[in-house]
Amino acid sequence: MTPRRTAVLMVTAAVLLNVAFTGLGSVFDYPDVLEQPAEDVLASFRESQAAVSAWFLTLALAAALLAPVAVGVGRLSAARPMRWAVPIGIAAAVVQVVGLLRWPLLVPGWAATAAGSDPDAAADARSAFGTANRVLGDLVGETGGYLLTAAWTLLVLAALGSGFAGRWFLALGSVSAALVLAGVLSPLDLPLVDTANFAGYVLWSLWLVLFAAVLVLRQRRRASVPVSPATADVRS
Repeated sequence: MTPRRTAVLMVTAAVLLNVAFTGLGSVFDYPDVLEQPAEDVLASFRESQAAVSAWFLTLALAAALLAPVAVGVGRLSAARPMRWAVPIGIAAAVVQVVGLLRWPLLVPGWAATAAGSDPDAAADARSAFGTANRVLGDLVGETGGYLLTAAWTLLVLAALGSGFAGRWFLALGSVSAALVLAGVLSPLDLPLVDTANFAGYVLWSLWLVLFAAVLVLRQRRRASVPVSPATADVRS
């Protein structure tokens, strides 16, 4: 994982995250659709099943990329916070992927059963869907994802400090992490929490892209530094 490869993965993750979220909003009214009864959500899913499943797979891929990004970023510093950041970043990727994959893997079966002629089976499917949303969605994917993503970001900032890219790097990362973390309050239905969480992920994506740009620029500066004859002799 060179800095350049890490930067590419950062940009790819940020782009996929925003494109997938936009796509889900346009074809599935996500995440507002989750406020509807399970029967209506499953019916909406079934109407655009292929597109919705594809967008959730894209979103899961964006989340999964945080694991190699965490490994690559972990090589930027040997500080104690960075040693914690690597496994926490990998864990953030895992819990989000687990939560998101319920849509392409489990929901199609429940949606088909809920639309069937057997009322008991349909009720069981709606119940299973609701349980999966609470456990895999709200608890694992969202709450776990918010906590671990915010923790990874703050640990990286603590390890790299302002000397890495300046105070703006710390400020943008800290604000985005705080807003992402606000998402854990979403089940309380507090005003503006969901808006703050959404804004946090937008800012976090921007921070990730700028982080990638800094990595590339730092690598180019190192490559442009002339090698002294003595150093060249030692390397040869």
